[in-house]
Amino acid sequence: MDLSVELTTMAEGVTKAVSEASQSGLDIKNHVLVEDLFGTGFRVTYTHMNTWIIMGCLFLFAIIVRIKLNKFKAVPNTGFQNFIEAIVEAMDNFVSSNMGNKYSYFGNWFFGVFAFILISNLIGLLGFRAPTADLATTACLGFSTFFLIHFMGIFKGRKEYFKGYLDPFPFWLPMNIISELATPVSLSFRLFGNILGGSIIMGLFYTLPAYVKVGIPAALHIYFDVFAGFLQTFIFVMLSMSFIADKIPDETKN
Repeated sequence: MDLSVELTTMAEGVTKAVSEASQSGLDIKNHVLVEDLFGTGFRVTYTHMNTWIIMGCLFLFAIIVRIKLNKFKAVPNTGFQNFIEAIVEAMDNFVSSNMGNKYSYFGNWFFGVFAFILISNLIGLLGFRAPTADLATTACLGFSTFFLIHFMGIFKGRKEYFKGYLDPFPFWLPMNIISELATPVSLSFRLFGNILGGSIIMGLFYTLPAYVKVGIPAALHIYFDVFAGFLQTFIFVMLSMSFIADKIPDETKN
């Protein structure tokens, strides 16, 4: 059997295993739920549905916080106020330490990004397909960071921003451009690959006999959904902050 036949056989085996995993309780495929929404030709998939659910939950949470904000005291007297102030202060400190005190307002943006990615990663614990296991979702997040990187670079760096493409030598311009274009690709593929990989491993594990799976899925979910979910969320936000901060002149950060 030559190499091409072996690779084909392996690919067929993996495809069959993933298909069996889909039928065993943990669906890792991005199935189409609605083929033609209201005659518009727009398809609704698991990723769309789960993304809307997460957005709805975050929107509802924001409304609740806004309503209760008027009742907050100078000295917190409720657990809810302590919780809100703790996460806001933590994000402000996180952003300030990476981007400078002057740009702590980015905490508003990165808190939303952090919350969305984290919930998207953790939603697998409830049996849902993680939106971040879809490249379209992570690509949108990556290109959002890409836009902020160059917007802040042009807005704050001006001439220094454009001169940076000629460092260390003018003929290095094509390589610098390719390097910048690689940023959203690396951000999106890193998040997408880790979350999808965890989903596939869990799906394959669920195809094993029942006596093998006793207690083990819980431990694997803790690793792939909780630990990896938190870690990949932190990495994405941390790298986004670092890339944006690199384009901002140091003298404007404090």
